[in-house]
Amino acid sequence: MINAAFAVLSGDAGGVAEPEQVDVVVVGLGVGGEEVAGRLAESGLSVVGVERDLVGGECPYWGCIPSKMMIRAANALAEARRIDGLAGSAQVRPDWAPVARRIREEATDTWNDRAAVDRFVGRGGRFVRGSGRLDGPGRVRVGDQLFEARYGVVIGTGTRPSVPPVEGLAGTPYWTNHHAIEVEELPGSLLVLGGGAIGLELSQVFARFGVRVTIVEALDRVLAVEEPEASEAAASALRADGVEVHTGVRAERVDHDGERFSLRAHGGAEFTAERLLVVTGRRAHLDELGLEAVGVDADQRYLPVDDRMRVADGIWAVGDVTGEGAFTHIAMYQAAIVIADVLDRARHARPGADPSGTASVVGGAMGAASALGASGSSGTAGTVPRADYRALPRVTFTDPEIGAVGLTEEQARSRGINVQVGFSKLGESTRGWIHRVGDEGFIKLIADADEGVLIGATSAGPAGGEVLSGLVVAVHAAVPLSQLRHMIYAYPTFHRAIEDALRNLR
Repeated sequence: MINAAFAVLSGDAGGVAEPEQVDVVVVGLGVGGEEVAGRLAESGLSVVGVERDLVGGECPYWGCIPSKMMIRAANALAEARRIDGLAGSAQVRPDWAPVARRIREEATDTWNDRAAVDRFVGRGGRFVRGSGRLDGPGRVRVGDQLFEARYGVVIGTGTRPSVPPVEGLAGTPYWTNHHAIEVEELPGSLLVLGGGAIGLELSQVFARFGVRVTIVEALDRVLAVEEPEASEAAASALRADGVEVHTGVRAERVDHDGERFSLRAHGGAEFTAERLLVVTGRRAHLDELGLEAVGVDADQRYLPVDDRMRVADGIWAVGDVTGEGAFTHIAMYQAAIVIADVLDRARHARPGADPSGTASVVGGAMGAASALGASGSSGTAGTVPRADYRALPRVTFTDPEIGAVGLTEEQARSRGINVQVGFSKLGESTRGWIHRVGDEGFIKLIADADEGVLIGATSAGPAGGEVLSGLVVAVHAAVPLSQLRHMIYAYPTFHRAIEDALRNLR
């Protein structure tokens, strides 16, 4: 997987020598870890990046990128089927082969990270293939190699699928999201255990390519972390695509007879399919990191961090392992904070010197700090930025696309906030009426009536994630409702439905 040109350390040498002194060790080169390691290496620090799997992590190989390629293809089929009654007639014949080929050849290089390793080494980093484990403060062991970091260690080891303790499941050839992304030939039927965002997105894709899909969700609604209206919109869209959606159903046992899966649920219901996709969540495997060597409890679901992403003195964490949200944009946001904090530590350790050798990285981090300070976060201009998740955006890429930011109505009420709710149906807007087919969606606004600002919002529709951007700004910057009402909303656009929702705030 890696040729000799990559300055790769194999860790096979016999006996452990004295620890090698470096500036920073990054354990786990997922999206966040790769960004931290690459930027710090570019700044002139000596950085060792450690990764046992693929550099880049889930997003480019089994997550964001390939899944959205699948969704793009499935949505094209759906649009073609909407031609009838709108612009004539069309006959659609789905073909999975070009989708699988694009994922294999364009997105993942057949699940090979040579280009990513090259990129990191080209930025000045040293790459080590293996599993990193803490061996004391500032010390990381990879096989027989031992590194000691002058300024600190960054952990970006991500998460792995969390398999529910369902009787019989562990001994079957069930799918995770990896299998679903890598599939070359689609099954005739698919049983999906889990009704979260990943399960819904993949279910809709496969259904639109002709797979008979059944979703089994233990909670009383799919997409349960979002607004009930979002759950209803997603379930309705999936059913329109032929997906069977069963909620409030708890799996008790899974069997596989060599050809088909059967899932028995509490109460006696039984479901069968050729394949079973398990997407019931993810968790960090902290027990593998040697956290006890630095006095950190490894018996936790995620690695707790402060608002500078610090786990302990000289140890930072970034990305999914922190439990702040399994999103690439969160990992990149956290990476900027870690980069600024590590460089600040290095500056203080080397008085009078700029450890970066350039002003670009520090300047970029300080720019982020200024932005956070302006938004009212705990960070202030001219300091290392502090993490602020009040306006965390999230998008479920079903059709309709469901974007959300901030608090849901239930979350806001549980905090004792004096809540106002505004709602508008996308189909009742001028753009929705023009769109005609595939215009399902809505805008839901959650406002703090006492403060006069938005604290949450959901945007569902053909461009739900794109319409969300303005709502993210409104929540993040605490824009007064009076100013939002006095804005000019372009006509006829989907985002103009925000104006209707503001008018309906009660």
